[in-house]
Amino acid sequence: MSTKTTEIRPGGRSTSARRHPLLSTFWCKIVMAVTGLIFSAFVLVHMFGNLKVYQGAEHFNAYAAWLRAAFEPVLPHEGLLWVLRLVLLASLTGHVVCAAILWRRARLARGPFRRRHLPLRSFTARTMPVTGLVLLFFVVFHVLDLTTGTSPAASDSFAAATTDSSHAYENLIASFQRPEVGVFYALAMIVLALHVAHGIWTAAHDLGATGRRLRATLVAASGVIALVILIGNISIPILVLLGVLQ
Repeated sequence: MSTKTTEIRPGGRSTSARRHPLLSTFWCKIVMAVTGLIFSAFVLVHMFGNLKVYQGAEHFNAYAAWLRAAFEPVLPHEGLLWVLRLVLLASLTGHVVCAAILWRRARLARGPFRRRHLPLRSFTARTMPVTGLVLLFFVVFHVLDLTTGTSPAASDSFAAATTDSSHAYENLIASFQRPEVGVFYALAMIVLALHVAHGIWTAAHDLGATGRRLRATLVAASGVIALVILIGNISIPILVLLGVLQ
């Protein structure tokens, strides 16, 4: 069953459009909020896992091997990873589709005129589609680089993992030792931090967080989480490029 809504088109004309209730603006915002929080939690946990690189090749490779063997024999080999991949893929699909719908509706409602000289929060909100596209490209590159080892994204020395061994540390170092790749990862982490900072606050707001004190707390918390993610993740490619991590 569909509901009938009215859209304001540029020039002040309104047109009637039929939308499915599940694609209403309300539900699109809910989907984006929930999937955004899923991504933020994953990025934070993934960052803490990546910090094991500072413990050396043995510990980092052992951690990568544990991820593939976790919960065996309840789950098959790499079962946990595939569960995470499917959840993240479903979340990514919902997030991108709803973002595109909301972006189009905002464009139609705004008309041909753009607001200028906006504060920083409005600027980060308006650039969310851009940072989102950059992160989508980064995710694809990251998977080709350090998961599948697909050329030319991956380094020439990429070694695939087996059931008995992992080369996650060596693959990571070899990838980040390429200056263009190391710089790209570092810049992508800055974009990620901006996206997460605004995204967490927006998600909490869309899920019903109200009150001046609570909103101020959420703004501070989203900034702290984004800063932790930024420092933790950006330190790795930088220190590889500087030769500290080898």
